[in-house]
Amino acid sequence: MVFLRVFRFLLTLYLFAAVLYTTECFLLSPFRSGLSFVVSRRAPRLALWSTSSFNSLLPKRSSQDPYSVSDSAALLEGSSDVIHWPSSAYALQNGLGHEKPVAMSEDLFLSKAFAGAMRPSKIVPFFYRATGVFDKEDITITTLVTSNRFQVFAGLVERYPGPISVTIHVNNGTDDVHELLDSLHMLYLSSPKMASNVDVHLVIDAFDRQFNTWRNIARFFARTDFVMMLDIDFSPCTDFRAALRASPAAMAQLRTGAAAFVVPAFEYPKHTDGIDEARFPRSKAALVALVRAGKLGMFHASWGPGHGATDYDRYYAAPPGEMYKVTAYQSAYEPYVIFKKDGPPWCDERFVGYGGNKAACLFEMYLSGISYYVLADHFLIHQNHLYEESARRTERKYNHKIYSNFKEEACLRYLKYFRDTRMLNTTRGSNVQGECKKIRSIARIAAQFTDGA
Repeated sequence: MVFLRVFRFLLTLYLFAAVLYTTECFLLSPFRSGLSFVVSRRAPRLALWSTSSFNSLLPKRSSQDPYSVSDSAALLEGSSDVIHWPSSAYALQNGLGHEKPVAMSEDLFLSKAFAGAMRPSKIVPFFYRATGVFDKEDITITTLVTSNRFQVFAGLVERYPGPISVTIHVNNGTDDVHELLDSLHMLYLSSPKMASNVDVHLVIDAFDRQFNTWRNIARFFARTDFVMMLDIDFSPCTDFRAALRASPAAMAQLRTGAAAFVVPAFEYPKHTDGIDEARFPRSKAALVALVRAGKLGMFHASWGPGHGATDYDRYYAAPPGEMYKVTAYQSAYEPYVIFKKDGPPWCDERFVGYGGNKAACLFEMYLSGISYYVLADHFLIHQNHLYEESARRTERKYNHKIYSNFKEEACLRYLKYFRDTRMLNTTRGSNVQGECKKIRSIARIAAQFTDGA
């Protein structure tokens, strides 16, 4: 009898716990989530449970239910999020420091993280966060998008099967903010791949074309060890991601942080031929046939220094699987590259507008000792579009001056770094030695560093 009473008690306890668990999971938790969304006035940072049912889970907005002005205004206010800085473990173990960490606002931290950007700016990391679980050794495309390129971005998301980290600039005029947020929301609802693969970070300010700041933000918040720096108007035509991940030798080079892989860039000389990316070739054989027919060529062929170091003649003749080293580097070289996220220099944020911005990123990476290798089986093609020519002419003039100064500064910093760390005469230090001696204004100083190493 005692055993039977104990059994009945345990059975009753089990049934009671099961009812509580079921009520919490299937009634209370969903109710709290729904209530939280209703009372929140802040634009949602979406967390989806599965891409198969993403439409039913996302909050519905339409042209009849846009983001309100108050929703938009909330984005411009200071963030309530904080970052905590604890005392060091060493101090705590020795009875020093304080167990309570020091709090710092997220806005203050980000203002320092991107200190070269023009201010005031509001950065909203993970405005939308992808639901996908990414392998740490995957390759995240990092890019930047303005509102007039949303459909081009949608195409990239459909073509690229890996993670994407994108910075989207929002002009901080009230009308622009809430109209763009509504368009962005519709874009994010447009495909399961958006919800599963794309992290969206907002920059809200009045400063157009802060390209290097936007590139840094996309890279900073990428969630994989390797990234590709790509402009949104380029279509990846081959699966370089799978090829690299399947190559132990290439992955070993990427892990060192001393190698970056170039995906060669092409464009159609005839503007109308390069608009519809669905018609672009998807194999190297098809690409080379179009090149020989004069219908396709090196990107911006009229400006050879931009991509000429890729050595397109060698690319056309390279056997399958070859990855060859760039040996004719020069300071205007600005290819699209895959590299380790953590370690290489960040893009210099003083460049605002067209001209020199991406070249500066690649120049400093080269000075730091990174070698470029061309993926001879793969390619990108530019999707032709009209440029803001007047802005390009003006901005290139002052960025040309900034780039001249930047190259001198970067050379002096890296010459000193490699000398002080006794690496100037190593393989890693050969790039800075060779490149900085070319700059007439500091050639003598560069020689002194080299001779004294």
